[in-house]
Amino acid sequence: MRRRAKVVLAIVVLAAAAGMVGLIRTLRYGFNARDQPTHLEVLLAKTMRHYAGPADLRSRKNPLPSSQEVIAAGRTHFADHCAYCHGNDGKGQTSIGQALYPKTPDMTLADTQSQSDGELFATIENGIRLTGMPAWGDGTADSAAGSWALVHFIRHLPQVTPEEIEEMKGLNPKTHEERDAEIEEQKFLEGGDASPPPTSPSPHGH
Repeated sequence: MRRRAKVVLAIVVLAAAAGMVGLIRTLRYGFNARDQPTHLEVLLAKTMRHYAGPADLRSRKNPLPSSQEVIAAGRTHFADHCAYCHGNDGKGQTSIGQALYPKTPDMTLADTQSQSDGELFATIENGIRLTGMPAWGDGTADSAAGSWALVHFIRHLPQVTPEEIEEMKGLNPKTHEERDAEIEEQKFLEGGDASPPPTSPSPHGH
């Protein structure tokens, strides 16, 4: 018993020392969103993410049966709401996703895929505090159905095909500049006076 107490005390002391070093470093260099989170931050973030969802939801299975139609609905929703940060392939390699702190994760990897359906649902519906992940849910049955469809599509991300990604590009939100460019191009193709605008890279690509 005495040995266990010494081990616990040593862990507490080491944690306090690490916290003090981190505080001193922060006070000296400030906060920077370009930095990589420390191992301690990652551990704390994962723990908070796990307990952020209601306890009765964490182990819940997706109540929405999986089908091609449900996955297609989730894919459409993902392209319209999620791809701007997460990318159509879910790997997070977007200009916005990589500028966040912490950076948008690669959802095809085990860190996301190992989460329960309920945890993924809670993240979509309720968001995650102190990150760039917003709360998309509004407490309605329609919102819940859309989030459960998204959970199915997130499970499908490791197998997403190039054809699906190409289809999603047409569903990604467009900026005012992109919409204006499309209108001008359409006028030109229809024989109008407008000249085709120069092609500019889309901010939604990865």
